[in-house]
Amino acid sequence: MDVIIRPMRKEDVEEVLEIEKLSFSTPWSKEAFISEVTKNSCAKYIVAEVDNKIVGYGGFWVVVDEGHITNIAVHPEYRSKGIGSKIMEGLINLAKKNGITAMTLEVRESNITAQHLYAKYGFRPLGRRKGYYQDNNEDAIIMWKYDL
Repeated sequence: MDVIIRPMRKEDVEEVLEIEKLSFSTPWSKEAFISEVTKNSCAKYIVAEVDNKIVGYGGFWVVVDEGHITNIAVHPEYRSKGIGSKIMEGLINLAKKNGITAMTLEVRESNITAQHLYAKYGFRPLGRRKGYYQDNNEDAIIMWKYDL
């Protein structure tokens, strides 16, 4: 399977929104994604494409010299095929190109699969946000990668 990683464009938002809704209990709105791609100069987003279909995406905010990963998702039909890894590699490479020296993210305590993916790329759990997820009051694990 040939996976293309490229910058997210406004015209990608409908497909990204479909993945967002299939992946998260409290999905971002269409307007939020459009704003991220067109108005937020601190936002950097990429998509993973297979056969001209968007199958995953990820993004981060540039905060001085740090990258705060906002979201990563892969369409359920394309999970466990290495696409999450391609997205992580794309985000890390994009961060390096933008002078980022460290990256952080929050992940659900119960999302062991995602935690393993992040650990594979050098992210380490360094904190916890109690009751961070409003849909079920689940804690978030804060993970950091410092060696970009």
